[in-house]
Amino acid sequence: MAIYHFDASVISRSKGRSATAAIAYRTAEVIKDHRTGEVHDYTRKGGVLHTEIIAPDHAPAWVHDRSSLWNAVEDAERRKDAQVAREVRVALPSELTTAQNADLVRAFVREQFVARGMIADVAIHAPGREGDQRNHHAHIMLTTREVGPEGFGAKERDWNAKDLLVDWRQSWAEHVNDTLERCDIHERVDHRTLVAQRADALSLAHDAKERGDEPAQAEHMARAVELDRPALPGMSAGSWSMMRRGLTTPAAERWQDVKHLAAQAREIAAEFRDWARDWLDRLVDGMHERTVADGLSMRQRDPQSPLERLRAVQEAAREGRATADAPQTALDRLQAARDGRDRDTGADVLRNEERAGHDLQQQDAEREQAVEKERERLLEKERVAEREGLSHS
Repeated sequence: MAIYHFDASVISRSKGRSATAAIAYRTAEVIKDHRTGEVHDYTRKGGVLHTEIIAPDHAPAWVHDRSSLWNAVEDAERRKDAQVAREVRVALPSELTTAQNADLVRAFVREQFVARGMIADVAIHAPGREGDQRNHHAHIMLTTREVGPEGFGAKERDWNAKDLLVDWRQSWAEHVNDTLERCDIHERVDHRTLVAQRADALSLAHDAKERGDEPAQAEHMARAVELDRPALPGMSAGSWSMMRRGLTTPAAERWQDVKHLAAQAREIAAEFRDWARDWLDRLVDGMHERTVADGLSMRQRDPQSPLERLRAVQEAAREGRATADAPQTALDRLQAARDGRDRDTGADVLRNEERAGHDLQQQDAEREQAVEKERERLLEKERVAEREGLSHS
């Protein structure tokens, strides 16, 4: 299924980062930083499916050379805490080919970034060998200064506007959906928050019920169940690096927990869809008429159906009721809602979990510092090993 993800961040020297190192890693190339003399060699990295530089027509020809471009970006900055580049990360539909995804990203980049005067360096990555195999994604590195025939000029502060970021998020969803439609793929993505999407799904289910469209009602209610979860929390670059190495951090643990809850929500929604589809098929086959003749409806014959359990959960939530034996963990309560044992809503459960997680952030910060030190030690060990390997090659 197509997944929406859009994240924008800055690459800053104050965090010990550089544009040359970042682009070398994203494109799996070797880039020498002329400012520091350091060589960033990531040619052994796999999974990079496509790279390209997209620039305004008025940009000089040398910007299409990756080393020249990002060294010029670094040379244009004098401050030790300078923000040297912006990075946008987007999830790509796994239903599309690499060529189709490249066309999708290219059209979006030209419209939203290059048309404003930015230079974009794009890298499309395949999913990692471990983890979710739908995780096709693109890294888009963007310049922060206007470019002219002589090189980079002043910083464009307008590119930092929050309203512009909102527009980018919506535009990416529109580009993805337009591409899916052209490719005859029925999946769609949505840039809105999970809360807004779930409210919309419940409203559509209510409208479908009012007009007697039971298939549409079942589909919208299943969608509401799937959206009854928190969004995946953000993680620092250090936490991501540690998680890839199999080392646990508090932030990574929360991320994994929420991801597991999302999988459980999808499982419940799939179960509900299957049940509703089967019930409607039997209705078409005439079972509905037979049960009416017996004085029983399908719902009376199956009071524990997912539809009835879902309705009971929603009605109880509106009335503020809850069972005495409600489980304690969010996952248990979500599973209990599926089994008809817990009348609290998944949304309320997960919001409580989010509040509890927020209280742990102070403790997490201290533990993250220790983890970051360990990460730097491992990275330095890797750099030494790579330099030794290159010297013998």
